[in-house]
Amino acid sequence: MATKRILPDADFDRIVVRTHRLARNITMRVKPDGLYVTVPPYSLSSKILEVVNQYRQQLLEDWKKVGKKTIDLSFRIHTPCFRLWLEQGAFTCFSVRFTEEGICIVCPRNVDFSLPEVQKLVRNAIIRAMKKSAQIYLPFLLSALSERYHLPFRRVKITGSKGRWGSCSSSGSINLSCYLMLLPPYLMDYVLLHELCHTKEMNHGPRFWELLDGMTEGKARTLRAELRKFHPDL
Repeated sequence: MATKRILPDADFDRIVVRTHRLARNITMRVKPDGLYVTVPPYSLSSKILEVVNQYRQQLLEDWKKVGKKTIDLSFRIHTPCFRLWLEQGAFTCFSVRFTEEGICIVCPRNVDFSLPEVQKLVRNAIIRAMKKSAQIYLPFLLSALSERYHLPFRRVKITGSKGRWGSCSSSGSINLSCYLMLLPPYLMDYVLLHELCHTKEMNHGPRFWELLDGMTEGKARTLRAELRKFHPDL
């Protein structure tokens, strides 16, 4: 069974380290949201960073090819649960407008999207808008699923995590990432059901998967595999 840890990094923002019992060597792969490393069991963080540093320059060049795309007025998010777009305004500051169609970020008329500080500001505005929508939508959906399957939870918190779609503590408190708003509804349901199952089974043993299969028509592992193909790129 694989385990995961996050190492902060000045170049890649973060290094996602997955330990896998069948791994014999350290392997590395860049993705838009960071560097992903698979290592054998009991690998020390210092050893992992030593190997990364040997290939850092090439990895950085590869990362630039798959890195974050520049956000400009053509940027759109159009999913079943979340819609957002950018428009040019007549004022000198950014503003956010909530409409029946979705969320519009109104940009200053002379904004220069090539500036790193502008990119950071716009991305943060998008994440805040997504988080606000998630705070309205996800707790309601979680409560409905909780009642339907008789799996009560203690409380729910919406986070900005890109590394985890959700988590559940031993006390029954559930964390949900606002990036769930980017998923198709059936995968969003899967994540919420996954965390609700942890209120009864805290591990990923046979009883956990049996419980989750019962809620997903026996497709729990298939849905998990599909979920792993989605990577938030904001």
